[in-house]
Amino acid sequence: MIKHTTPVLVVIIALMGCTATKYFTATDLTPENSFSSNCEGPNVDKAGNLYVVNYQKDGTVGVITPEGKASVFVELPAGSTANAIRFDSKGDMLLADFSGHNVLKINPSTKKISVFCHDDRFNQPNDLCITKGDVVFASDPKWKDGTGQVWRIMPDGKATLAAGNMGTTNGIELSPNEQTLYVNESVQLNVWAFDVSLTGELSNKRLFHHFEDHGMDGMKCDKQGNLYVTRYGKGVVAVLSPQGKLLREIPLKGKKTSNIAFGGPDGKTAYVTLQDRKCVETFRNKVAGKGW
Repeated sequence: MIKHTTPVLVVIIALMGCTATKYFTATDLTPENSFSSNCEGPNVDKAGNLYVVNYQKDGTVGVITPEGKASVFVELPAGSTANAIRFDSKGDMLLADFSGHNVLKINPSTKKISVFCHDDRFNQPNDLCITKGDVVFASDPKWKDGTGQVWRIMPDGKATLAAGNMGTTNGIELSPNEQTLYVNESVQLNVWAFDVSLTGELSNKRLFHHFEDHGMDGMKCDKQGNLYVTRYGKGVVAVLSPQGKLLREIPLKGKKTSNIAFGGPDGKTAYVTLQDRKCVETFRNKVAGKGW
């Protein structure tokens, strides 16, 4: 019996090695050209369905089931084009509607679409993040001027300017404890951090990280507080520590990375939208997204 133990263990270890998880290796979730060139705003619901805006054409929201089946979830009203998706505590879907200058709300069960917030002071709502208490922060760039701002939108839909006099505000995300808000500026290549009060006021603006080249788009945090920044034009996701240190860059197959979301049964599957390839790529991460 003893003399057979070693070969058996060798076989078992070899088999385990063959099935080991490959981390940070991008593969295609959807075929190229599944989306328009505005492929953006991925997010995952509690059932594991992945939603991405502008499936097949602008003005739609697509859904990809956990089994990989893709279809049009809804078509938005004429004049509306979504750029980001978030879910509130009730499971309703919020969309940054950059062409309609709105934040839209969709009831996933009825697919009823309504305007959650509209303000004539909006430039072009770009990205969203949301607290556990359903306070929404929206980035709002003015691309032609290279300027931007951040809005705080309360659960009743009332918008208040939270931060002004910024560059081209784009990706926006809250830390896991919701005490820090991160906002990036795509043209200026800065990532800023703000302290967030219990009532949603921002203070103590400080430079969190500066990149020397390429652009930035959407961002998400993992449960350890690391920030994942899509580097538009470079084709990587940059991972920043809670102290702003660059930990790694995860390469994608495409170059125009526009946003990222975490999902899968354990929250360790990352979904990245690529605007040049017009598809979604995916990779396994060692840390779950902050919602897990």
